Amino acid sequence: MLTEILDPLSRWTVPLLLTIILLVGLMKKVKVYDAFVSGAEEGFTIAIKLIPYLVAMMVAIGIFRETGALAIVLGFLAPLTSWLGIPGEILPLAIMRPLSGSGALGVATELIQTHGPDSFIGRLASTMQGTTDTTFFVLTIYFGAVGVSRYRYALFTGLLADVTSFLASVYFCRLLFI
Repeated sequence: MLTEILDPLSRWTVPLLLTIILLVGLMKKVKVYDAFVSGAEEGFTIAIKLIPYLVAMMVAIGIFRETGALAIVLGFLAPLTSWLGIPGEILPLAIMRPLSGSGALGVATELIQTHGPDSFIGRLASTMQGTTDTTFFVLTIYFGAVGVSRYRYALFTGLLADVTSFLASVYFCRLLFI
């Protein structure tokens, strides 16, 4: 029954929203098409400014993985996570997620293919993907684009949120699935 309601609702949400935006714009005498083109131009300009930061971040992530630095960090953290009862297989995802969304998605996909989507590790990987963010990526790209150079509190707060989300994911997955 819920599917019968949500399916048409989800299909019509975007067209309805666009219609409302157009009607409100027309009522306020806004040149809607010109405003759209202007916004698209501004968005394109911002996207061009982001490219160098994006390339730098991707190169740094590649170096981190290919030089073995990721393996060193994993080896360092393994005793602690083992003591806490956190599966060692999930550590690469926990480390990669703050760095790169696509890298973390690749790790999560590999975990799910190896262990299965309904396994504890598969569910934990899925939960972690949904609860953590790409902190370094966000700071590098967005702060770099607007010229913010001193973001130490943002970095600390973002990483604290990532660690908290990681631990909460483990806790709730253990609570719900074991």
